[in-house]
Amino acid sequence: MGIAEQYIKIVVDGQPPFARHLGIRVVSASPEEVVAEMPVTEALINRNGVLHGGALMSLADNTGGTATFLHLAEDEFTTTSESKTNFFRSLEFGDTARAVARLLHNGRTTKVWQTSIYRGDGKLAAQVTQTQMILKRAARG
Repeated sequence: MGIAEQYIKIVVDGQPPFARHLGIRVVSASPEEVVAEMPVTEALINRNGVLHGGALMSLADNTGGTATFLHLAEDEFTTTSESKTNFFRSLEFGDTARAVARLLHNGRTTKVWQTSIYRGDGKLAAQVTQTQMILKRAARG
């Protein structure tokens, strides 16, 4: 395994606590595309019995953030500065949401991702476009 593959494995395996709480699992990752899945559990459904929109948006946000992390230098971090979601179909309890984040803009200080969220039957449930801002960590001394 090369250095790039080792780094990707570290990022994929090192998901933050909130992502683990939601049950998000990264399926594949490269600097241009990250694929993640999240089961639609009872804890994530709304009063209509379908995946809560906030949980869906969290899946997209985490997937785009993970993808951006693959572009960062050691002294950098990322935060979401903008996100827009279009909802098309609901995801039922027991289904699995599959997020595919693809790089649209690869700037020096921002990355823009388009994340498509699919249902288990392959139909598009939502489309999210988000901007990740790249920031420098403060020097410690």
